[in-house]
Amino acid sequence: MSLWADAKNIQKKDPAARSVLEVILLYPGFRVLVHHRIAHWLYQHHRYFLARYVSQRGRHKTGIEIHPGAKIGHGLFIDHGMGIVIGETAEIGDNCTIYHQVTLGGTGKDTGKRHPTIGDNVLIGAGAKVLGPVVIGHNTRIAAGSVVLHSLPENVTAAGVPAIVVRVNGDKIVPSDDLNQQDVPNVTAAKLAALEKRLTAMEFSWTEDHKASQEKMP
Repeated sequence: MSLWADAKNIQKKDPAARSVLEVILLYPGFRVLVHHRIAHWLYQHHRYFLARYVSQRGRHKTGIEIHPGAKIGHGLFIDHGMGIVIGETAEIGDNCTIYHQVTLGGTGKDTGKRHPTIGDNVLIGAGAKVLGPVVIGHNTRIAAGSVVLHSLPENVTAAGVPAIVVRVNGDKIVPSDDLNQQDVPNVTAAKLAALEKRLTAMEFSWTEDHKASQEKMP
């Protein structure tokens, strides 16, 4: 797929984009793809210094940091993009969507393959962190603000810190092209509600036991 096709894909996915020319001239998500194509070619030909120079130029111009060693498939849509970091051994499949402040990073303890592998048609919400050599299956959605530390299967939605699967194929799964992220369950709120319910039950049990012990006293 050519850069022109990538630009058309961005224009198709972003309702704010009025033309392909606007995407090419003004969108940082497209401009960084141009820089990365050049940097990655240099990296593959062992021109590491030049590769990093080009990638750092792209970072300076867009606020998006993609290591030249990262492998990126066709049709990547980077929306807004500010603060995105993609590590050296990260791999991203085709037709993925990534929002701002996303990190595809390492854990600091891995060597060799130390960054995530993202499947096709994956959506990663704003502020999400995917860390370590985990594998994210095709058609998976990661909710905004989530922290993914373990691999995820295909066709699921994950949310929370750390992220857990909250939806599975066949249970209201929507394609990654659907940019609606408001219908993702609030994992933290659910855990707090369950904890509150458990504490209430424990308090009730303690109160009843205390009353029983008081009644038995002479």
